[in-house]
Amino acid sequence: MIPENIIQYLERHGIPFERKPHLRAITAQALASSLHVSGFLVAKSVILQSDDALLICVVSAPDTVNLDRVASVTGTRNLRLADESMFAPRFPGCEVGAEPPFGGLYGLPVVVDEHLREEERVLFRAGSHTEALELRFADFMNLEAPYLGDIIHDRPAKPLAAERFEEAPSPY
Repeated sequence: MIPENIIQYLERHGIPFERKPHLRAITAQALASSLHVSGFLVAKSVILQSDDALLICVVSAPDTVNLDRVASVTGTRNLRLADESMFAPRFPGCEVGAEPPFGGLYGLPVVVDEHLREEERVLFRAGSHTEALELRFADFMNLEAPYLGDIIHDRPAKPLAAERFEEAPSPY
């Protein structure tokens, strides 16, 4: 169940959303599978720590955060993955591993991977392993005013249409 403070935060800011119950899913990819959507439509929060602060990185489920790229986008130094014991208390009522990307609610800066803006609607973890929130990506960006940049390890290039149907060499 989504903590009430998250619902109130979105409603207070006039952000329309849909609640999406699903089978218990610990990983963002399992969430995508449970809801029968591409992992690129599911945004996951990755909590990073610098020497003196925490920040939330938001990337698609199959992607991994590139710490050097996050440092470049934010100007932050000495980044590393935050230990759960460091950030879990900052997200009261949320299940560990289902941290929402709403930095404005938790007093944390947010960094979003630019690839997500290709999607009109995105599913977000919202403190629960059994329910997610779907909202317009533009609404999320307006709400959070995050840093935006290429913060993931490179994805394999998508083949061009002509390359996807290459002819097999002739056996003659």
